[in-house]
Amino acid sequence: MVFVSLPFLLVFFPLCMLLYFTVNSIKAKNIVLLIFSLIFYSWGEPKYILLLLLMSFADWMFALLMEKHTNRKKLFLVLACIVNLGLIGIFKYGVFVLTNFNHIFGVPSQIPEIALPIGISFYTFQLLSYVVDVYRGDVKAQHKFHIVLLYASLFHQCIAGPIVRYKDVERQLLRRQALATDINAGINRFCVGLAKKAVLSNMCGSLVETLIIPDNMMGTADAVSIISQKSVLSLWLGMLMFALQIYLDFSAYSDMAIGMGRMIGIQYKENFDYPYMSRSVSEFWRRWHISLGSFFRDYVYIPLGGNRKGKTRTYLNLFVVWALTGLWHGASWNYIFWGLYFFVFIALEKAFLGKVLENAKILSNIYLIIVVYFGWILFKFESMSELAAVLRGMFGLNSNTLTSFETATVFKNNVFFIIVACIAVCPIVKTVSTRLKAKSLDSKPAMTVWSAATVLSPAVLIFISFINIVGSSYNPFLYFQF
Repeated sequence: MVFVSLPFLLVFFPLCMLLYFTVNSIKAKNIVLLIFSLIFYSWGEPKYILLLLLMSFADWMFALLMEKHTNRKKLFLVLACIVNLGLIGIFKYGVFVLTNFNHIFGVPSQIPEIALPIGISFYTFQLLSYVVDVYRGDVKAQHKFHIVLLYASLFHQCIAGPIVRYKDVERQLLRRQALATDINAGINRFCVGLAKKAVLSNMCGSLVETLIIPDNMMGTADAVSIISQKSVLSLWLGMLMFALQIYLDFSAYSDMAIGMGRMIGIQYKENFDYPYMSRSVSEFWRRWHISLGSFFRDYVYIPLGGNRKGKTRTYLNLFVVWALTGLWHGASWNYIFWGLYFFVFIALEKAFLGKVLENAKILSNIYLIIVVYFGWILFKFESMSELAAVLRGMFGLNSNTLTSFETATVFKNNVFFIIVACIAVCPIVKTVSTRLKAKSLDSKPAMTVWSAATVLSPAVLIFISFINIVGSSYNPFLYFQF
C-alpha cells in the first residue's frame, strides 16, 4: 500500500484517524496505530512482517540486557549489530555478493532468489540507532515491547523514512497531544506532499520513460538499442526530468509522513531543505535526505574519528561513509560508484575547492547542479552498458541526432509543466507564503488572502491529486526499492 492510492486515502487512513480520535487514552491510541501500522506493512508481503517483528524484538531485548548488565553492554551492542546488519545483509545484499562471487570464482553454481523486504533499510537503521543510543546512555531502554515495535513500524515513516531516532520521539510516543493548530498544519503538509507526488513527480516520471526508456525495458536485451536511438536533447531533458522526479518523489513522501505525524502530535524532523539551492556538494548533502546523512555522521563518521585524527584519516573516514551511503541505496555497483563519486567532490571541497566556491555564489550553484545532475545518471542505471549508452548519447556519440520530432513535441507539449516542476524544487512558494503570513499580522487584506489560502489550498490540492490518481497508472515511489 502506498500513500498515493485510493485504498489508503479513502479507507485506510480515514478509518485509522477515526478510531484514533475515538479512543481517549494514549495506550489505546498507540494500539490503534500499531494495529494499522502492521496491517499497512503486511499489505503487500505479509510474510515479511515476521522479519520486522523479529528485529524489533531482538533489539528490544538487547537494549534491556544492556541496561541490566552494564558491564557487558558492549557485548550486547555487538550482538545487536550482528543481528541487524546480518539480516539486512542477507535480504538486501545476499544475491549481490553471491553473484559477484560467481563471476569471480564460479561458485555458487546456483544463486537463490531473495526478495527485498520493503522498508528494511529504514527500519534497520532506526532500530540500530535505538540500541546504540541505549548503549551510549543517550536514552533509557524501553521496557514495553509494543512501544519499540510501534517506533519501528509506524506506517508514517516505516517504508521510506525519514529515519527517525527513538530519542527524538520517545516522549511523544508515551505522552502527546494534537492541538487544532497541529492538525491543521499536518493536513496542509500532507496535502502538499500528496500533490507533489500525484501531480508533479508522477508526470516527471512519465516524461523520463518517454524521453529515455520505459522502466519495464531497463535491464532487457533491447535497452541499449532503445537508448542509443534517442536524440541528444531527449537524453538531456529526460535526465533533467529524473532529477526533478527523484526530489519531488522522495520529498513528497517525507512531507506526507511529517504531516501525518503532526496530525497526531508527533513531530518528525525535516528531511529535505531545498537541496538544489545548495552551493556545494557538502551543502547539498546537508539538505538532501537529512535523516540519512545525520545517521552516517553520528553513527559511522564520528565514531571512526571524524576529522579529529589528521587529514589522511579524515579522508579515509569520508571514503567509508560514502561507500556505505552508496551501498545503502542498493545492492548494485552503480550505487557504490555513485556514493564514491560524491566522496571525490566532497574531498576536493574539503581540500581546496570549498574556499573557491565561497567566493563565487552564482557559479557555485551551477557547479552543484552539474555535479548532481551527472550523479543522478550514475544513480539511475544499474546496467553499465545502459549507463554508457546514455552518456555517449548525451554527447552525440551514438550516431544519434541532436533533436527529433518526438523530442520537440514532448517539450512543446510540456513546457509549462516543466517550468512549474522547476519552481517546485525552489523555495519560491515557501518564501511568498512566509511573507504573506507575516504581513497578515498587521494587514487586513493580507489576512483575508492568507486565511482564504489556508482554507482552500488543501481542498484544491486534494481535488487535483485525486484527478491525477484516478487517471494515471504510473504511481511508483522510487525510494521503496531502497
